Amino acid sequence: QVQLVESGGGLVQAGGSLRLSCAPSGRTFSSYTMGWFRQAPGKEREIVAASSWSGGTTYYADSVKGRFTISRDNAKNTVYLQMNSLKPEDTAVYYCAARLRGWGARQSEYDYWGQGTQVTVSS
Repeated sequence: QVQLVESGGGLVQAGGSLRLSCAPSGRTFSSYTMGWFRQAPGKEREIVAASSWSGGTTYYADSVKGRFTISRDNAKNTVYLQMNSLKPEDTAVYYCAARLRGWGARQSEYDYWGQGTQVTVSS
């Protein structure tokens, strides 16, 4: 059974940093597009960042450009989201997702999802 397990969430003050990790189990995801999404209370889930299988192509939502960095270590089968200069509006549940084919930011085209990890940024 394929699972994506996120870790690294928590409570941080505004301006602080967190690093989220996503470690798929049951399958090697080194050849797949990986993405990070988030859902804030009362809002729809949205794309945060995505990385092609090689890491050579990345995508960032405008709201996180320059602050967040997606990276992957295919040897460890792990994807990371480094979040710096966090703002209260970054508070959300963050989800890791894997896309088996192609490239893009559409949620509907991602095949596997983690359970999510809570990130709370206090002002």
